[in-house]
Amino acid sequence: MLLIECPYCGERSELEFVYGGQAHIARPKNPADFSAQEWTDYLYQRDNIKGVHAERWRHTHGCGRFFNALRDTTTDHFITTYKVGESPPAALNTAKVGP
Repeated sequence: MLLIECPYCGERSELEFVYGGQAHIARPKNPADFSAQEWTDYLYQRDNIKGVHAERWRHTHGCGRFFNALRDTTTDHFITTYKVGESPPAALNTAKVGP
C-alpha cells in the first residue's frame, strides 16, 4: 500500500486521495483574447514526463483539501507534499526532470 503525506492531516493510505492533474498551471489573465486553439492547449495539454513531476492531489476521504506533491513517475515515490499557494520546494529545481 502506498502512503501519501497530506500536509493538513498527515500520512494516510493512497485510497483516501484522488489525483488532480499537473500542478502550477496558471489560468490566462485575459481569457477573452485566447483563440480556440489556445484554450484547447490550456485545458488539455500537460507535461507527461518521466521523472519528478509536480502534481495536484485531493484528500477526498479526509480533509477534502487540495495540495501539491512532487512525485517521481518512474518509481511512484512521493518526494514531498506542500500546500496549494506555497512555492514548490527546492527539490523541484534540483531534481532531474524529464528523460
